[in-house]
Amino acid sequence: MSPRTFSQIVLRERPVADILPDTFEPKTKAFDELHVGKSQALVQVTYLSLDPAMRGWIRDRRSYLPPVKIGEVMRSGGLGVVVSVGEGSKFQKGDLVSGGFGWTEYAVMDDKSMQKISPPPGSTSLDFLNTLGMTGLTFHFTGLHDVGQLKAGETLVVSGAAGAVGALVCQLGKRAGARVIGIAGTADKCAWLEGELGVDKALNYKSPTFREDFGKAVGYLDVYFDNVGGEILELALSRLNQNARIVLCGSCVVDDPQPKGLTGYLNLISQRAKMQVSSCTFDYAKQYPVAVKEIAAGLADGSIKSKFHIVEGLHNAPSALPMLFSGANVGKLVVKVSDEPSMSPRL
Repeated sequence: MSPRTFSQIVLRERPVADILPDTFEPKTKAFDELHVGKSQALVQVTYLSLDPAMRGWIRDRRSYLPPVKIGEVMRSGGLGVVVSVGEGSKFQKGDLVSGGFGWTEYAVMDDKSMQKISPPPGSTSLDFLNTLGMTGLTFHFTGLHDVGQLKAGETLVVSGAAGAVGALVCQLGKRAGARVIGIAGTADKCAWLEGELGVDKALNYKSPTFREDFGKAVGYLDVYFDNVGGEILELALSRLNQNARIVLCGSCVVDDPQPKGLTGYLNLISQRAKMQVSSCTFDYAKQYPVAVKEIAAGLADGSIKSKFHIVEGLHNAPSALPMLFSGANVGKLVVKVSDEPSMSPRL
């Protein structure tokens, strides 16, 4: 039986600095407003991905995607189950799908904007929001292959190493035969990186001896995968091997009211190094099957592990999103919106 209403969360206002409780607001919609057209499907959303890129999506700035409009459902990738289909749809009732559903309990989607998913051996459906989703498919190619050009025996340093992207990069680095050093913000995260993910050394950037520890552990680096920017990027610039590569993925200092420019960039010249932005996920769509196959093999043999931080309830998405920027989560941050309907296999 269909519900009478369903919930959505929309962008209320653009934050000046930090994301605040009133940045978003909930809306209740009538279920009978959902009309499924030709080559469309109605999806019940089960899980939503929370990603650092969301902070950029709500800024009124030029980017690879247009900003979310005021009053618009907050953009988000997710998982869901098809509950009904329109004429000519390629999907069937009960199909498990991924797509850009947004912060909503139900969504009418065009066929071309969704993908049916079937977890490979050793994986779960949730992995399509992490290692087998945007996180893995992007950085499999751009971070370590195209930009990082990581080779066996090289030293890879990863900031934000206990987050979804950082943790995967660490594991891909180990699979490639590199010496991997991860940077995180708590002793527990460092212990997890060393004990569970097998990084060669994990460093706590909040330690009073961090700069000294960094120099001793790293020596000189070949690839630095940057998820945070700021002072840690500056420190990495001071420890470059010749022909080192710096991969720019993200930053935690984009909303600093008094941002500071880099001072160590001349080391790029002296060490014949390069610093380049990791490309957008969509640039590598044709190569997704190759990435899925390789990462799925790692999940199956245990050399790649997934860790999730699950927040219950769509209404908690606005308060959960800032966790990405305070370091409160360990692993991939997702919101559980609903259980899968009984028509489909459980996660």
